[in-house]
Amino acid sequence: MTQLAPVVESVPASNSADSRKRIFAIVGASSGNLVEWFDFYIYSFCAIYFAPAFFPSGNATTQLLYTAGVFAAGFLMRPIGGWMFGWIADKHGRRTSMMISVLMMCGGSLMIAFMPTYATVGTLAPLLLLIVRLFQGLSVGGEYGTSATYMSEVALQGRRGFFASFQYVTLIGGQLLAVLVLVILQQLLSSEQMYAWGWRVPFVVGAAAAVVALYLRRSLSETSTAETRQHKDAGTLAGLMKHKGAFMTVIGFTAGGSLMFYTFSTYMQKYLVNTAHMPVKTASAVMTAALCVYMLMQPLFGALSDRIGRRTSMLWFGTLGTLATVPILYALKDISNPYAAFGIVLLAMTIVSFYTSISGLIKSEMFPPEVRALGVGLSYAVGNALFGGSAEAVALKLKEMGMETNFYWYVTAMCAISLIVSLRMRDPSKEGYLRDVP
Repeated sequence: MTQLAPVVESVPASNSADSRKRIFAIVGASSGNLVEWFDFYIYSFCAIYFAPAFFPSGNATTQLLYTAGVFAAGFLMRPIGGWMFGWIADKHGRRTSMMISVLMMCGGSLMIAFMPTYATVGTLAPLLLLIVRLFQGLSVGGEYGTSATYMSEVALQGRRGFFASFQYVTLIGGQLLAVLVLVILQQLLSSEQMYAWGWRVPFVVGAAAAVVALYLRRSLSETSTAETRQHKDAGTLAGLMKHKGAFMTVIGFTAGGSLMFYTFSTYMQKYLVNTAHMPVKTASAVMTAALCVYMLMQPLFGALSDRIGRRTSMLWFGTLGTLATVPILYALKDISNPYAAFGIVLLAMTIVSFYTSISGLIKSEMFPPEVRALGVGLSYAVGNALFGGSAEAVALKLKEMGMETNFYWYVTAMCAISLIVSLRMRDPSKEGYLRDVP
């Protein structure tokens, strides 16, 4: 296994060979990250088609609520995944952790692709679906923290915001590919075929792509050192609790950031269909275009954070998110013009880009190397499980109760909490643990 110049030693930034290694490592980690998130999010985008197969009911909102509940349950496994894979990454290396996580995600997608429906095995079908999603939640809970840590450590000094933003480029890219595959299938297959068996195809594609991701991750260089892996605090909760302030800060700004991200990405397609009554194909096309532009925004906002600081980026996110969420969701509530919907969704995505472009980096800058993957993964997973993963379930439940607009204020309140936390924290790009890393 090759290893980059240790991240705790001084390496000249002008070393072109080392720079090429670091860029290749970013590409390799990003490619695996893309496949992992494609596998995870294809569930959300195909839910409209497979919900009746697992949750027979005459009410579309109820069916979507059940599938969203299973989606949220997967998020509840993320803290366990964050802890388990964080320990592996800090104790045995980032590369090992990332390889295991992508293998787990591959297996989960393959199981869903060939899973029997309610008509075949009765109540066992939704139970199996839940078990597989819990399994995948464990995998993705470890994926975020480890890949965020790896990409932050391997990024070039002075341009960490730009290079680390590619974690969300590939995370969004996974979502974009999930939507794109769905749009292509919608053009090739009839609605009846999509409901009958077409929804299984993307899960097969995701499982196959994971084989490529595994190959790429096998070639990655390791960024942790033997010294940090052998540290007495490496990967331990006791070591992490020495940094309780950083841990709680990450949970605080993750609450608003993740909730707003999932509201305007995974849930938005359902919102446009179920609330604005937009045709499914039109809503999918709108979200495909919006996610594509959103993905391209990330390096720009990451580079901006290199100039203005991570804390300033977070302040912009918290302020704009608090002020604009309610008007944006009201504007989308009764919208019928797909071009107008695209513009408004993109506005929301521009606001959340202040957070997503530096999401992994700002967390990594707060923890020392011996507990960095654990600190990033666990704190993010806790905040994400409580707020981000529950976004669809909360929104749909409130809609079912006739209180949908309360969800708008819920998202706004979480953004306000992120703003308060950002106001209180120091700028990790200037005072954090990665500031002296070459």
